[in-house]
Amino acid sequence: MKTKSIILASLAVMVAAGPAMAHHSAAMFDAGKSVTLVGTIKEFQFTNPHSWVQVLVPDATGKPVEWSIEWGGVSALYRQGIRKASLKPGDRVTIIGHPLRNGNFSASMTSVTGADGMPIGQTPR
Repeated sequence: MKTKSIILASLAVMVAAGPAMAHHSAAMFDAGKSVTLVGTIKEFQFTNPHSWVQVLVPDATGKPVEWSIEWGGVSALYRQGIRKASLKPGDRVTIIGHPLRNGNFSASMTSVTGADGMPIGQTPR
């Protein structure tokens, strides 16, 4: 009887933990494609659960197009050396990411490099 109670209790804990470990899918991004964006930081939203980088990238006519780049959460970025002041409005950057499948101006970050050619943090995917 004791073994049965332990098994049932273990199952209950596993079932309850499932939603806590749930996370949204990244299926909206095309991991088979990469986009390289060279532009200027408009805003860096250093927030949870994901940070966002708003970057202005000139289109073929030179008109700035705003891209939204999804990045990691605060604690993950902090461990990589990223701070709120790591990206400031007006900073020139090159961002490589996986674009949205629907063609909208958004991507998931894979790397970001400053105007000096140095990587800003490490963004493994």
